Amino acid sequence: MSLIKINNVSRMFAGVEALKNVDITMEAGEIRTLAGENGSGKSTLIKIISGVVKPDSGTIEINDKVYHNATPIDMIQEGIQVIYQDFSVFPNLTAAENIALNFELSNKKKLVNWKKVYEIASDAISKINVNIDLTKRVEELSVADKQLIAISRALLNNAKLIIMDEPTTTLTRKEVHALFEIIRGLQKKGIAVLFVSHIIDELFSVCEKITILRNGERVYNGDLGDLDNNKLVYYMTGKTISRDYYTKEHDVNETLLRVENLNQKGGFRDISFDLKESEILGITGLLGSGRTSLAKALFGIKKADSGSIEIEGKPVRIDSVNSAIKNGIAYVPEDRLDEGLFLNQSIGSNIVISVIDRLLNRLKIVDKNSLKGIVDRSILDLNIQTPSAHLPVKSLSGGNQQRVVLAKWLATNPKIFVLNAPTVGIDVGSKAEIYEIIRDLAKKGAGIIIISDDLPEVLHNCNRILVMKKGTIVAEFMSTDVTEQQLQLKLSESESV
Repeated sequence: MSLIKINNVSRMFAGVEALKNVDITMEAGEIRTLAGENGSGKSTLIKIISGVVKPDSGTIEINDKVYHNATPIDMIQEGIQVIYQDFSVFPNLTAAENIALNFELSNKKKLVNWKKVYEIASDAISKINVNIDLTKRVEELSVADKQLIAISRALLNNAKLIIMDEPTTTLTRKEVHALFEIIRGLQKKGIAVLFVSHIIDELFSVCEKITILRNGERVYNGDLGDLDNNKLVYYMTGKTISRDYYTKEHDVNETLLRVENLNQKGGFRDISFDLKESEILGITGLLGSGRTSLAKALFGIKKADSGSIEIEGKPVRIDSVNSAIKNGIAYVPEDRLDEGLFLNQSIGSNIVISVIDRLLNRLKIVDKNSLKGIVDRSILDLNIQTPSAHLPVKSLSGGNQQRVVLAKWLATNPKIFVLNAPTVGIDVGSKAEIYEIIRDLAKKGAGIIIISDDLPEVLHNCNRILVMKKGTIVAEFMSTDVTEQQLQLKLSESESV
């Protein structure tokens, strides 16, 4: 008997069809992925299944009960639990309180029995065979532990279907594998999991069935094993995306950036490398390898303690962000939401913020024509999808937000780009477009550093790859001379040392 049936569900927002006659059936213990690009309808469907959004038409059928307008309470009582990207945890409460208090409240307990709270929490985490310090505040725990707390809390509510929304975005590779083992453990208990992700390689590791949405419609539904990577990408995007290697069109030997014996206490040591004109250099490493500390030092966010940096053969001192910008360096941070954008400000304001001083006339008033010219040109050149530059940047999809971050730095006419995890949280179609922008910049003579633990990303978009471990460079490869498996092995060796 089916656990849940979504029948002909449709939903419109402001005249736009977010979902159109979508059907999904899931069995107990099934692990299914819900795939699709940003804007495909995944989030709307999750909200309908959880009772947060009402469908315009269609039904949800659970245990022979048919719901036309289910509420969140209805779905929770039916065993539907959603674990969102922020995990919906209270950072100022302990792990035990986050797991057990909601359960106690739902049982209408008026007084808190703290011993019982810790017993309930301990029993919950034992169900997924993990160890968490239940006395610690959640704000002190890792992202992976926060996720385990959310899973344990869901199991207390007799979960029959757990929906995981982009559960691996901020996890390390080791934590991802541990999560997959927990998902398989849930399956053995008869609990179904709907795994929502845009990271294609992960889907094949844990999921058995797949439903793909594109523009609000279900375009594929069946066994994941019947698809390969190329077919999956085609169904998601409606087009074929090549995964060719980036090669420089000309053998240019001019060195843009030279780093020698760069050191930073607690960050990295003895870092030396060159970056040539039109080259894309990849730097990869596990969490804690020092890759992000190096990126921030190159942009002057936290300066290096010793060593030297040369740009176009001239020694430079990068001791602040301003000095990095003056020397033609641009930085795209890993966390674009907190570090790269002013979310409530307009798209146009975000684009020109880095050059606003240059747009002031003699009266210290912004030249509106110059500002409009930069914004309009950036939106056109980077294909930023928006009806208006006056809309807040938070209204854009992840891929378009990343284009805005790139546009902000392109306005400064940099020679060198340091891109830290440039496609994290971005769907496959937008990734391909971001890669094309990066390659075009390199072809025009820019030197680009991509810092990422996404191995296909560095393999297919970089000429050379440096591997970091414990703050130092331990290996260097030409991308055409190494496979993903060999790189993975090198990273695994790094982890075990």
